[in-house]
Amino acid sequence: MSTVPLQAADGHRLAAYLAKPTAAPRGALVVLQEIFGVNSHIRSVADGFAADGWLAIAPAMFDRVERGVELGYEPADIERGRGIRGGCDNESALLDIAAAVAHVSSSGPVAVIGYCWGGTLAWLAACRQEGLSAAVAYYGSGIVDLIDLQPKCSVQAHFGEKDASIPLDAIEKLRKAHPQVEVHVYPAGHGFNCEQRAAYHAPSAALARERTLQFLQAHR
Repeated sequence: MSTVPLQAADGHRLAAYLAKPTAAPRGALVVLQEIFGVNSHIRSVADGFAADGWLAIAPAMFDRVERGVELGYEPADIERGRGIRGGCDNESALLDIAAAVAHVSSSGPVAVIGYCWGGTLAWLAACRQEGLSAAVAYYGSGIVDLIDLQPKCSVQAHFGEKDASIPLDAIEKLRKAHPQVEVHVYPAGHGFNCEQRAAYHAPSAALARERTLQFLQAHR
């Protein structure tokens, strides 16, 4: 596990957390952060996928606004994370994702997976980034605003039915607009996959992870 430098196509330099499997990788996975930076949770997610055989890289998407951001989940952290997120734009984010994809592309098929803001970015990358093997989006509240885009790869999406930021009718809109997308809804709220958040729901997180691993394996 290490930090590596990346350079986007526009010359921007950013850091990324790289987690390597102990054996030859099944493929590579770009892990896209929440609004809390590449913090201990995102690093643990990358480590977990590496333990399952994937080369996992988590680019520091906030580096364009502020470097080295690692936030917790208290109200002040949420407010600060939203503020930094407000300084980011989708086109620059896609450049940073592409840099991460390029860094790990020699290890085989590359998929993206994202959480919260990263879930929206995973959907955006699926629709705009060429050459991805698959994309997995966890509770991306901005997906419904990008519903007119067409994915270029297979997509799996995970939502919580108690998520106040993603109403059930938004999930239905996604299902109707993109019936080929594999959509799962859990008896949980926003952030249910993160063990550091009050919304953590272990049964939902475990089931979503099992489905994620099966999906990634099927589309590698």
